[in-house]
Amino acid sequence: MELEVRHLRVLCAIADAGSLHRAARQLGMSQPSLTTQLRRIENTLGGELFLRERTGCRPTPLGRSVLSRARPLIDGMSALLTETRAAVARGLDDRRLRIGSTASRALAGWLRRLRQRLPDGMDLSLHMNVSANVLLRMVAAGHLDVAFVHEVEGCPLLVPDGLPRRVLVEREPQFISMARDHPAAADPVVDLTDLAEDRWMVDPTVDGEWDGLRRVLAAAGIDPPVLHADYHTAASLIVVGEAIAPCQPTSGPREDMAIRPLRGDPLAVRLLLYRRPGADTEMHALLYAELAAAYREAALRAAPYRQWLLRNKSPLLHAPAA
Repeated sequence: MELEVRHLRVLCAIADAGSLHRAARQLGMSQPSLTTQLRRIENTLGGELFLRERTGCRPTPLGRSVLSRARPLIDGMSALLTETRAAVARGLDDRRLRIGSTASRALAGWLRRLRQRLPDGMDLSLHMNVSANVLLRMVAAGHLDVAFVHEVEGCPLLVPDGLPRRVLVEREPQFISMARDHPAAADPVVDLTDLAEDRWMVDPTVDGEWDGLRRVLAAAGIDPPVLHADYHTAASLIVVGEAIAPCQPTSGPREDMAIRPLRGDPLAVRLLLYRRPGADTEMHALLYAELAAAYREAALRAAPYRQWLLRNKSPLLHAPAA
């Protein structure tokens, strides 16, 4: 087996994700396939690159040495591809807009607004991913024009150099979703300590999600049981009272689920819009303006979030001047 750039990308993905499971999700492959590929790479190099531990994996001294040489090579290759594609795309991509996004209730309204504002015949495509870091790498590589992502408070994203950004919301509180008949659902605002005995559910493949939640729970002095799963699975467990989970404050109403803010808003994210270097700044301004309008619509449509905005006298309550 000869070592190739794609193998170096695999090693960097494992190091960045901190576990084979998360790296496999980000790379779009199964964990057994990734494990097999890692073994082949290690056999080729003649040594173990990662220590497998219960909580994940971390580079060995040999692994750190290999990674220190691999990253500049990957960055150089990415820059070469970006520059080449940009040269080819000039004059060809003015009728194409490629958007990346993590999950957001504002997304549908944003796309609807863009289709109304963009020139006729422009091809608008959407790429969804739970990992903001993956989307940012795609922007840096020229695969996406913009990416709308969230950054968990206390867990900075791995932003490639040179990506321009605009902040949509500096601090968006994260609410809690629970069964409609949960005892805490009787109150308009919930204390973390009232949820100490509940099973919490979190998706560990969302960048920073588990680390951010763990930090907040530890600060509150509680250590509840935690389930790791995607949020589609979480919903089915939440409605029957088997779990609770953090959620976006813009989450829509459901008859079988209650959405409540946490007292003091200990969980929060920052909402950001990144664009590829060299992209049309006027187009980016339009994208940002329509995203801001769509987010405001989604925020005011969600009753618990609207009440939170009123209590906190948020500027989101007031439409920007035309």
